[in-house]
Amino acid sequence: MKGTKIGEFEELTLLAIVILQDDAYIIRIQEELKKQANRSVVMGALHATLSRLEKKGLLESELGGATQERGGRRKRIYKLTAAGKSVLSEIYETRNRMWGQIPDYALKLIHV
Repeated sequence: MKGTKIGEFEELTLLAIVILQDDAYIIRIQEELKKQANRSVVMGALHATLSRLEKKGLLESELGGATQERGGRRKRIYKLTAAGKSVLSEIYETRNRMWGQIPDYALKLIHV
């Protein structure tokens, strides 16, 4: 999958979107990253990341319905594409495989 390598922040963003499901719009993604990863994210940085993930084909977005609470403005809802799910799955499998190969005594040294 050429061009689908992602960094840690991109991975966390994709995970937040999966967690939020149909509620994955930029404000909620920002809140979820703060809650789950203790990451305070500037809106511009998050917007740039979402755009980059869309260009990579890992996300897609659509405008949701207008809401009165937002002054009639519509929310852009994000969801993973099949490629996005595949990338997250590969990351999960790689990390678990590597963590599984660390001897118990080595982990004890890390947590001392």
